[in-house]
Amino acid sequence: MEKDKLLTQQRMRTQAARADDGLGPNTDIGNRLRALYGAVQDEGVPDQLLDLLEKLDSAEQNQAAKANSSRDGE
Repeated sequence: MEKDKLLTQQRMRTQAARADDGLGPNTDIGNRLRALYGAVQDEGVPDQLLDLLEKLDSAEQNQAAKANSSRDGE
């Protein structure tokens, strides 16, 4: 019920803003996209992904070290 009330208030503000800026429905889409993007930005990075990135960095460093040592040996 509270969620419905908040959504109604948001729609009323959006409609009032639409009348002022002249952008029409694009304003509502932009606001929703900004809200979604903000929510995604606030999410943390999963530990599994961080572990995979660390493994990738380590593998790349090992490969670069091997390539450098083989060049030095020539």
